[in-house]
Amino acid sequence: MIMISSSPRRPAYESRSDLPGSERELPKGAVRIGKASGTARIEVTVLLKNKVPLPSLAALGDGSHEPLTRAQFATQYGASTADLAAIDAFAHHFGLTVVESSAEKRTVRLSGTVDELRRAFGVQLGVYRQGRTRFRGRRGSVRLPDEIIDLVAGVFGLDDRPAARWHSYWRPLPDGRATRSTRATAGPRPFTPPEVAALYEFPRSVDGAGQCIALIELGGGYRPADLRAYFKSLRIDPPAVSAVSVAGGRNEPSGNPAGPDGEVMLDIEVAGAVAPGARIAVYFAPNTDAGFLNALLAAVHDRVRRPTVVSISWGGPEYTWTAQALRAFDEACQIAATMGITVCCSAGDNGAQDRAGQKRGNVDFPAASPFVLACGGTRLIARGEAIGAETVWNDGDGWATGGGISEHFPVPAYQSRVRLPASVNGGAAAGRGVPDVSGNADGETGYRIRVDGAEGVIGGTSAVSPLWAGLIALLNQAKGHNIGFLTPRLYQLGRGSRALRDIVSGNNAALRGGKGYAAAPGWDACTGLGSPNGERLLELL
Repeated sequence: MIMISSSPRRPAYESRSDLPGSERELPKGAVRIGKASGTARIEVTVLLKNKVPLPSLAALGDGSHEPLTRAQFATQYGASTADLAAIDAFAHHFGLTVVESSAEKRTVRLSGTVDELRRAFGVQLGVYRQGRTRFRGRRGSVRLPDEIIDLVAGVFGLDDRPAARWHSYWRPLPDGRATRSTRATAGPRPFTPPEVAALYEFPRSVDGAGQCIALIELGGGYRPADLRAYFKSLRIDPPAVSAVSVAGGRNEPSGNPAGPDGEVMLDIEVAGAVAPGARIAVYFAPNTDAGFLNALLAAVHDRVRRPTVVSISWGGPEYTWTAQALRAFDEACQIAATMGITVCCSAGDNGAQDRAGQKRGNVDFPAASPFVLACGGTRLIARGEAIGAETVWNDGDGWATGGGISEHFPVPAYQSRVRLPASVNGGAAAGRGVPDVSGNADGETGYRIRVDGAEGVIGGTSAVSPLWAGLIALLNQAKGHNIGFLTPRLYQLGRGSRALRDIVSGNNAALRGGKGYAAAPGWDACTGLGSPNGERLLELL
């Protein structure tokens, strides 16, 4: 008898279903101007589901979870070889190229033409214009073959509309002396970052040595000559800064201080000035949902630079994100907490609405994730060497600290004893309150910065995130270990601890007559628990 062995049955990929959470709507005012070129090559990221539940918010918050190393995390929670192989076979079937396959990040990056990706993911891609922005977009859901749909948590990059905005704004100084100290000036004035750190009593016995601060950037760039000149003017040795390219993003200064260059330089100069001994890794990625996610995952899983704290000064209102993106970013921040990495996020610069022209309240994301330290803004006035006054940052002309009540994330356990206000959107359910903490952000009392050869002042909650990231690097060094998921511990300190300065005056209604939240004793939806006292935090942590 002759035995004929049959080869394994190959997937047909004929039956498809909608990928939950992948639904896309076009932004208001977007106009279709044509089809996306079928021969244009693009790249997408497939995120695989986590088969083993991550440590819960409660376990991460009560200190019962021992932080994992990056290698330990990859072993316990990385994607299986079988799941990666299934995506590889799917890609081969549709003629796609596997650019990168990462078990630890649970991602597979695929490249192909628009026509190939359209067939593979069951979508129609068009070209749209919204104001001055031109982007490739889609409507509806991604449709995946039934053979792989149960493996996939999200597909990112088919749509390349901008995913986020930087949370800062620039104004030049006419005298060109942005880094000169003006301590004798009475009333509101801009500060150098070390002056702000001194007012907040950051620990002076440490400089961040042994730490790495990761900065996520979705555009712009920095010039080493500017950094050398800036830190020389502060009489501080410049920190070690490295640029990390993610998914095609790179350090590309535009020459416009009011553009994303201002954000990049603000982040580096604030974090580097308050923690000059720390290394700074700047992760550049395209401003898309895929680029943003890949940059965050690259920082969290980076075994070469090993960041201990991540600062994110980019974001957007919750409603602009797909459900799959909200899940993916939130889980990435949860992964960071699992590895003892602190993630700081700016809370936004357009008040409770979080976007100019909006009437309803919105919180900014990823600041709304319960696994991050959300950073709001204040207006800081010095009196001599001490704080004279500190109120909610609100310029009254559309610029104000973000903050409010999430409509996506429920109230986390660490806020269960906080008196959260009702949402300004009547009838909305209780949700995560934003921000957690605050710091100087007002443009009039902002930060003296050097960008593209120009001296100026930058304000916005973008400055508060790297400020807190620098403080956390100092605390990590002083303690000899990562303080990690700090947010729940701050809520446990209590108002009498003096570790956080309670801000009780002001509101974040960005426009006259608009909706907003008011500052009040204790936590509020403008400045959270308040601004830091670094030395006191060091004692209590």
